[in-house]
Amino acid sequence: MKQRTPVYITITIILVILFIMYYMFVQNSSFLASPYFWGTVVIASILALIQNAIGDLIENDKFKKLTDAEKADYLETKKTPYLKAMYESAFKKQPAGDEKDLLIDHGFDGIMELDNQLPRWWLGLFYFGVAYCIIYMAAYWMTDFADPIKEYDAEYKAQTASIAEYVKNTPPPTIDNAVFSADNIAAGEEVFKTNCVSCHGDGGKGGIGPNLTDNTWINKLEGNLFKNVFHMVENGSPNNPAMQAFGKNGVLTGFDIQNVAAYIYHINQEKTPITPAQGGAAPQGDPVTWEN
Repeated sequence: MKQRTPVYITITIILVILFIMYYMFVQNSSFLASPYFWGTVVIASILALIQNAIGDLIENDKFKKLTDAEKADYLETKKTPYLKAMYESAFKKQPAGDEKDLLIDHGFDGIMELDNQLPRWWLGLFYFGVAYCIIYMAAYWMTDFADPIKEYDAEYKAQTASIAEYVKNTPPPTIDNAVFSADNIAAGEEVFKTNCVSCHGDGGKGGIGPNLTDNTWINKLEGNLFKNVFHMVENGSPNNPAMQAFGKNGVLTGFDIQNVAAYIYHINQEKTPITPAQGGAAPQGDPVTWEN
């Protein structure tokens, strides 16, 4: 007779399998608060206990039919803790004395081949992998689990909703409270490329519109460069109708204007000016001194 698996091991395995299956089908850990999950756990545990009780009855009946020597061997085997016995069974080597029973009737170069059993740990991992693949494939084809497109769509919708909620609850910056931040430069560059580059050129070097990297300006409506750019983008140029009021006509939000103003401040104050010799437009307007 073989030593039977303790019921606590069986219940633990059932719990692990149920957790994996619920997680794959629900796709988050919210099922841990579900009465259906815990109801399944209770029912499965009760069934495991019933199965173990039936196994005890069968084991007792078989035990009565053993010889005295077989009974003694079985009782000696049961003295070894189950997990220790599993470990020894998984990693022990075939006794040398048993090799005569495992010899195969052929060899090569004087080396005889043995028909050893595969290690228990290897078989266990193999069967677990097979079971996991079955559960995984069922979840993949029957649910949205592991579907990258649907996961991306869900995350995109959640992010879009989060941004919309933030914009709804956060007043857009105005010229009175807008501030320069290096964190806004990258976003401002994207706004610039979309709305400003056709006139002011790549990197603000100028073209139809003036060079934004030098120190000469046609319009100086604010003492601070950042505020001046914010004012111009929001209200347009009083001297050139081609420079539209992006803020007033709703093309750009206050956040966009704050970002693009940060980018223009960056290329004007924190980078080397692009001169006509480097492809930049000639200076237009008058030299200015900006407040800090």
